[in-house]
Amino acid sequence: VVAQGRNVSVNWAAVPEGRPYLHKGLGVTWPGDWVAVASSLGVRVAWDRHLAVTVTAEPELRGGTWGLCGTYTDDPTDDFVRPDGDIATFAATFGNAWKVP
Repeated sequence: VVAQGRNVSVNWAAVPEGRPYLHKGLGVTWPGDWVAVASSLGVRVAWDRHLAVTVTAEPELRGGTWGLCGTYTDDPTDDFVRPDGDIATFAATFGNAWKVP
């Protein structure tokens, strides 16, 4: 899913603004001024199309996530686990460790 401003696409196919999209466990909806993407895996990402992003994971995923969303363990000491398993001291170091080309 790619979202840029008012343009949203799934696998390079445009999703018309305001029109819900559902295909193979992936849904795109338009709550208010936001765009939300939900997967059948139990993760939902909502974006205000400017700066704010929220990520919500179902309780069944507790302790089973990693990456920029963290480990979902309610333990702040493991919030900044990098891909190599080490803990980053700073948020910027953590975020930069997850960059992909």
